[in-house]
Amino acid sequence: MAALIEARAIHTYYGSSHVLRGVDFHIERGETVGLLGRNGMGKTTLLRSLLGHLTPRRGEIRVRGTDMTGRRPEKIAQQGIAYVPEGRGVFPNLTVRENLIMAARPGPNGKRTWTLPRVLDTFPRLGERLAHRGDQLSGGEQQMLSIGRALLTNPELLILDEATEGLAPLLAKEIWRVIAAIRQDGVATIVVDRNVGAVLAHTDRCALLVKGEVLAAAPSAELKSRPELLHRHLGV
Repeated sequence: MAALIEARAIHTYYGSSHVLRGVDFHIERGETVGLLGRNGMGKTTLLRSLLGHLTPRRGEIRVRGTDMTGRRPEKIAQQGIAYVPEGRGVFPNLTVRENLIMAARPGPNGKRTWTLPRVLDTFPRLGERLAHRGDQLSGGEQQMLSIGRALLTNPELLILDEATEGLAPLLAKEIWRVIAAIRQDGVATIVVDRNVGAVLAHTDRCALLVKGEVLAAAPSAELKSRPELLHRHLGV
């Protein structure tokens, strides 16, 4: 069975800057995979390439075996792929309820596993703020809203870029609790976050990017047992 989404030997540029250099990456149905690497190593560029926001100059992006290289982002999203970007992307002038219901739809298989009541049960804080505008929420609440909105598309793959960036420890812990619940629910997830220990604890596999190349790709438990590698390339 083909991978849910796969990058094959992709080379992606920003103008003349060669950022990704022959990257191979894939995620299977139901897997949770972490992307590790210092700032500027290509993590977000890889995500944007997978999502169609950037088109690789060489290589392929495949979704369930179908070549989607160069397809528009909405066409890739329609394949059941949801994105929680760095910066969250909350609509500031819409209420929490409006931000959520605007995205609600069945998944590509026609199922509605994630409904508004289920999202509010997962994020009780959002239920208390349904009438608040997006710009009236704290950073942690905005992140909950962004994740909840993505789940209401009933995706097969959820991509989280900088999942807990800038959040207080208690709110970050809440986001990791939800990521664990999503993992148990069988939604495939790609996670980028600076908390390397948390990423390793909440993923099945991880890929380590260094200067636009995959230096290591292995089960998370295996990478956790290589502290010298993590210290050299991540400073942990």
